[in-house]
Amino acid sequence: MKSFFLSLLFICPLIGLSQITATPAETRAQALELKARMANRSLVKNLPLKSIGPSIMSGRVVDVDVNPDNPIEFYVAYASGGLWYTNNNGTSFIPVMDSSQTQNIGDIAVHWKTRTLWVGTGENNASRSSYSGIGILKSTDQGKTWQNMGLRDSHHIGRILINNKNPDEVLIGVTGHLYSPNTERGVYKTTDGGKTWKKTLFISDTAGIIDLAQVPGNFNILFAAAWEKDRKAWDFLGSGNDSGLYKSIDGGSTWTKISNEGSGFPTGFGVGRIGLAVYDENTVYALLDNQYHREKTEVPKSKSNGLTKEDFKSMSANDFVKLDDKKLNAFLKTNGFQEKYRAENIKQMVRSGVVAPIDITKYLENANTSLFDTPVIGAEVYRSDNGGKTWQKQNEDYIDGLLYSYGYYFGEIRVAAYDANKIYLGGVPLIRSDDGGKTYISINGDNVHADHHALWVNPKMPGHLINGNDGGVNISYDDGAHWTKNNSPAVGQFYAINVDDQKPYHVYGGLQDNGVWEGPHNAKENSRWHQTGDYPWKSLMGGDGMQIQIDKRNPKIVYTGYQFGNYYRIDKSTGKRHYIQPKHELGEAPYRFNWQTPILLSPHNQDILYLGGNKLHRSMNQGDDWEAISPDLTRGGKGGNVAYGTLTALSESPFSFGLLYTGSDDGLVHVSKNAGGSWENISKNINIPEFKNPKHIEKEAHLWVSRVIASKHKKERVYLTLNGYRWDDFTPYVFKSDDYGNTWTSISGGIPDAPVNVIIEDPENENLLFVGTDNGLYVSFDQGSSWENFQNGMPNVAVHDLAIQPTAKHLLVATHGRSIYKADIAPLQKMTTELLAKDLHLFELEDIKHLKNWGNPSGAWAKANTPGLDITFYSAQPHTYEAIIKTEEGLVVSETELQADKGLNILSYDLAFSKTGLEAYLKKNKAKIEEAKDGKTYLPKGKYTVQLKGNRTSEEARFQIK
Repeated sequence: MKSFFLSLLFICPLIGLSQITATPAETRAQALELKARMANRSLVKNLPLKSIGPSIMSGRVVDVDVNPDNPIEFYVAYASGGLWYTNNNGTSFIPVMDSSQTQNIGDIAVHWKTRTLWVGTGENNASRSSYSGIGILKSTDQGKTWQNMGLRDSHHIGRILINNKNPDEVLIGVTGHLYSPNTERGVYKTTDGGKTWKKTLFISDTAGIIDLAQVPGNFNILFAAAWEKDRKAWDFLGSGNDSGLYKSIDGGSTWTKISNEGSGFPTGFGVGRIGLAVYDENTVYALLDNQYHREKTEVPKSKSNGLTKEDFKSMSANDFVKLDDKKLNAFLKTNGFQEKYRAENIKQMVRSGVVAPIDITKYLENANTSLFDTPVIGAEVYRSDNGGKTWQKQNEDYIDGLLYSYGYYFGEIRVAAYDANKIYLGGVPLIRSDDGGKTYISINGDNVHADHHALWVNPKMPGHLINGNDGGVNISYDDGAHWTKNNSPAVGQFYAINVDDQKPYHVYGGLQDNGVWEGPHNAKENSRWHQTGDYPWKSLMGGDGMQIQIDKRNPKIVYTGYQFGNYYRIDKSTGKRHYIQPKHELGEAPYRFNWQTPILLSPHNQDILYLGGNKLHRSMNQGDDWEAISPDLTRGGKGGNVAYGTLTALSESPFSFGLLYTGSDDGLVHVSKNAGGSWENISKNINIPEFKNPKHIEKEAHLWVSRVIASKHKKERVYLTLNGYRWDDFTPYVFKSDDYGNTWTSISGGIPDAPVNVIIEDPENENLLFVGTDNGLYVSFDQGSSWENFQNGMPNVAVHDLAIQPTAKHLLVATHGRSIYKADIAPLQKMTTELLAKDLHLFELEDIKHLKNWGNPSGAWAKANTPGLDITFYSAQPHTYEAIIKTEEGLVVSETELQADKGLNILSYDLAFSKTGLEAYLKKNKAKIEEAKDGKTYLPKGKYTVQLKGNRTSEEARFQIK
């Protein structure tokens, strides 16, 4: 009966999804081709985006592949940060997938003899930010070029196996879509190097393959782990009847299910994710996330430490008022009840019937608590000593503290090639067993991040481990007693970003599982901090880092926090933190807070803070006290184990205090023109599929509001982006309204298909917009009528957030996989209709401070300090121009010819004389100018002119060397 009931739960979330469907693989492929064409013809293709780090906190690793004959050479695959290579034991890395169409990886495999690389795109984990892929990529030149070998609709790849004796024979375990059913999942096999594929194992359109493993040295004997799951924005069922184990004895051409009733391995709906490790043809291990509920155990009263929230569920009012005040107050204080809720006044509320004892339990429960309170069995280790015919559970006790409630996020198990009883499990910590899984010790070192997804165990050198986790790469040579950290790549997974007004200004960012960090925008990313002990970026707090607001009056006051609305006011000058999450009243339904709860300091008064739950909350005193200034601005939530029916975006107009906009995860957009006195639903005016049929509004499918932004240039104007990622819908939804949302115009035309995460409006040029999607960055010079690809220097990576520092005129780009990029957008701010109509435009030049040591190293081993001037200009068409540098008197000191592209171009001038320019200068000035040690002669102090000539036009700009 239990299995049947759970099966019904699994089916129900799929009802009513007809209006929003997964984007076809062909459409996504066309979008990538469109993006490539846009990149080639973009007006801004020469304007660079430069990585500013940070790197030390790293990002989620999903796989490592090590050269078995030379273990200082290996590849590291990041979930959304691409593929990186080292041949010096992780001392340094180089990216090898930046030219590919995605940075999202589920698994990698290397055939070391031929140096052939295989990448299964689309992360194999199932987290909130596990991005889909575009199929199987292959490189035969160590990552210089990549070829898509098919399986484009796979979305997520579980595992790749190569027959080491025949590199053309490859098996792919396809996990499949994360948020929708699809048939391109199961086991696929190629015998011709990926030219053709045959599906050799298919279970269902909701069950894919999460792991594959072979008997060492024998590619004929293989094992596969099937995983059925169903993820929705409000619920995640991480198990199913179709999860189980399969075996092949013919190299993956045919398969037999081996986790049957009577095999000793669990079956049925509670079977979750499974990881595999094979010692030989007889000994096989499986790590199971067992989602069946634990048997209830009564806690003896004598061992109970005071009251628990469960005690109040069935307690009568009479029994409640008889409770010991000291015992009740201890419970209330320990569980974070507001100060006004103490024993004496709560008892009075119960006596008068205002609340009942069960309301105390409800007060502590919200949409997130089921994630942590669900009493599932969790991690179990099973072993077979007869090639999978029968299985025995190895752990006698629960392996608590390994997976917690996140079994879907883990599943890696390894067995040492030299010891059948030595196994390693990856979960929140990394643990080791030396007795075949009966007992465990933690080998998670102090400098090792939690959440482990990859582990290589050296088969030839006992104790040598290479580990990949949510915080990068660690290496051990003593079986986990000590570790080194190898985090030079800038692969941070940022959710949110902000900037302050210091000089130099600081950048703040919240990262996936790596907290909130702050650093100066001009901090150099190098290893010098190993010597000084002072990394320029500083951690503000841990957890999953979320949004950040900085008091414009005092950058020492910062508001930030971690997942599900747990926000703090931080005074960096004292180090004090004050918890500021709004609390519901006793007896009131608990507030719902999104994973990425939005917060906002009012642009009109920096003491006023807004925070969005399912209602909009406002504090007039920096978060000390709160009031709800709205009703529930969502559709009311859903039953599930993930917070839903929550606000995800909010904005206040800089023109008018109290002109507020909110957006929710279930597709609602509201406006208030009177500081929350009344609210209007303006999402009904948006012309998108889910709203075309009024009956459909009551059904399940709704887009997620990723941004709603009040304009800085027009009081009535507002921008809106919606995101279909959680339906596997990759349509870009971007809208603009010039009448407070009464009517909307789509401005997404020209943006290649990819979910949109963020839109930002330039503070100086009202026509200049930037949009970040799950696969890149775009800019518009005409309020969204047309778009340009903007990615010079940045790979195809998800852009989660954008910020503009108005004084420096910098755009900061927060990527979810490659940390932060910075671009000088001063030229873009000048790109008006009038400028774009010109044949040639030369932008203003900055003055430069003269230094005597230009070109002269400060010591025998130092590098010379060399100057540079970026001469930026716009050309309406591709053309050849002559660039002439002249003194104030008109003497030519340097000249060159260059080929310009259509759009923005940058000529980098080294401020040095040409040979003829120097001769002419010396002849006329009779001055003594010394040649620098680098062989160049640099311009002296003075005023200079840059002239561009060509295409029957000429432009000049001046600069000064001071």
